Amino acid sequence: MTTTKKTARLAGIAYLGLGISGALGFVLIRSQLVEPGDAAATSMNLIEHEGLARLGIAADLTVVLTQSLAALYFFKLFRDVNTFAAGSLAAFGFMNSAAILVATAFSATALEVALDGAAPTAAASALLLYDLNGAAWGVGALFFGLWLIPMGWLVLRSGFMPRPLGWILVAGGLGYSLSAYTRYLLPDADVLTDALTVPATVGELWMIAYLLIIGVRAATIASPRTQTADQ
Repeated sequence: MTTTKKTARLAGIAYLGLGISGALGFVLIRSQLVEPGDAAATSMNLIEHEGLARLGIAADLTVVLTQSLAALYFFKLFRDVNTFAAGSLAAFGFMNSAAILVATAFSATALEVALDGAAPTAAASALLLYDLNGAAWGVGALFFGLWLIPMGWLVLRSGFMPRPLGWILVAGGLGYSLSAYTRYLLPDADVLTDALTVPATVGELWMIAYLLIIGVRAATIASPRTQTADQ
């Protein structure tokens, strides 16, 4: 296996870990714990399902870890195509990881507050902290979208992967970034906000599968710098 293929596979493994941990922590576990607008129920869920809450925190930490690793491996994979774009991809990936790290700190503190339960406002504080957790995930969507745009552009320029994948990633990145705005500017337009993230989901699943199964096109591995000749 060539070094480039190995880097692609490692990027794919990290990206797969990001997808699994994100779905487990934010989509599945969080929805089992948080009752929007009901502080008492949320606090009770945290107390009764402490193990699940701790698993959710671990899953969110894994999001931070795997996206950071994916950012590093994507930079290594694409740096010979265009250093600025590869650096932008990595930087936006790290910024999204930082946003999720902040979100994880909120949910971890919410669990501790709920378990302590000494203060009369413990339940309300726990719900507030989970609201802040959700807000951090929401604003982090901007950086997640921004990391997909250079990823797609690099796919288009590199010749490593199918060009349609690159266009879908760019479109997905634009949609995901826009969803960060519609979430707050159009709070009742949940269908629109969710629809804007669909291209990103398609592009990510395709990218993960391509990295893990194929890696990069063998015919282009030997000379990635040829793609930068006209830049």
